[in-house]
Amino acid sequence: MMFRTIYKSKIQGAIVTEANLEYVGSVTIDEDLMVAADIIPNERVQVVNLNNGSRIETYVIPGKKGSGVICMNGGAARWALAGDRILVISYAMMDDKDAAAFKPKVIFVDNKNKITGKK
Repeated sequence: MMFRTIYKSKIQGAIVTEANLEYVGSVTIDEDLMVAADIIPNERVQVVNLNNGSRIETYVIPGKKGSGVICMNGGAARWALAGDRILVISYAMMDDKDAAAFKPKVIFVDNKNKITGKK
């Protein structure tokens, strides 16, 4: 059996609210956004910085519900500045049959990281 890595969900156009160089690593995301995008604590994600085109991989830690927080921690704090617009993308491994039928979740947010739409 073959498995494929499929794009599972995405938070589209979030704004980095802070950067914490002293934290060991990860990205902190408002728990409301995590739930809406089907991202769980410690899940591996790819983060794309739309301001400079670069990408990193890290893991997610939950931030306060309703806070709109998107905080780049540790080394990632040097990669994105508060105010940068990003994408947060999660992936899943699936067999061919499941992958062919799978529909990813996309969460759209405003400049305060509040959900404005879903796809």
